[in-house]
Amino acid sequence: MRISDARAVITGGASGLGLAVARQVVGAGGKVVLLDVQEGPGRAAAAALGDAVRFMRCDVTAEAEVNVAMEASDALLEGLNLLVNCAGVVGAGRVLGKSGPMAGEFFTKVVHINLIGTFLCDKAAAALMQRNTPSADGERGLLIHTSSVAAFEGQIGKVAYSATKAAVAGMVLPIARELARFGIRCVAIAPGIFHTPMMDQITEEFRKSLEASVPFPSRLGKPDEYARLVEAIIDNDMLNGEAIRLDGAIRMAPR
Repeated sequence: MRISDARAVITGGASGLGLAVARQVVGAGGKVVLLDVQEGPGRAAAAALGDAVRFMRCDVTAEAEVNVAMEASDALLEGLNLLVNCAGVVGAGRVLGKSGPMAGEFFTKVVHINLIGTFLCDKAAAALMQRNTPSADGERGLLIHTSSVAAFEGQIGKVAYSATKAAVAGMVLPIARELARFGIRCVAIAPGIFHTPMMDQITEEFRKSLEASVPFPSRLGKPDEYARLVEAIIDNDMLNGEAIRLDGAIRMAPR
């Protein structure tokens, strides 16, 4: 597949990593549907990116909504061949916090958004991709997951987040193996500390401490660097069934 041929659905596409991927795809000549629960920012992002982009409000934890959105996207794009899962929440909280043990509802909410949301989008997209006319090398589609370095070095207070990001990475190989017969690949990206809108909430002092923890380059990752890796995965058919770290060689400390 080439990025110019991408007909992409991007979840969490109204901001951050998802929006950067949309810019990359559109800039190369592809088409995009942004899915997000942030309706205002989503519509503004689509308008700013031009006629090759559409926005649909979609809660990735609602199976019926996901199915409708994917079907509609497939029709708009005239054949969906790329899904980039960027929807997610951090979900920080301790197992035994100051106010007592973590509520099961809190853990479940993070699982629903980060993990089940990814799965629901994967299966809905793959069901449509399998009908695509294969490329010269037999490819019909590509599913990309957003994992995290927290999948491998989970920090104190990130038990729910780390669990979901480990699961998102762990899903990749069995999905890639199962969907190989349809010519559908599955790859995960595990970013380190990236400058997304969530980082705008932190203090300058804390931001500098985060930057210092990255061996090289000693700064926060840029969303367009994530987007460029997405393009590299699209272009390289041998990238399949793998989780790729994008982290400046950081290894997260316990806290």
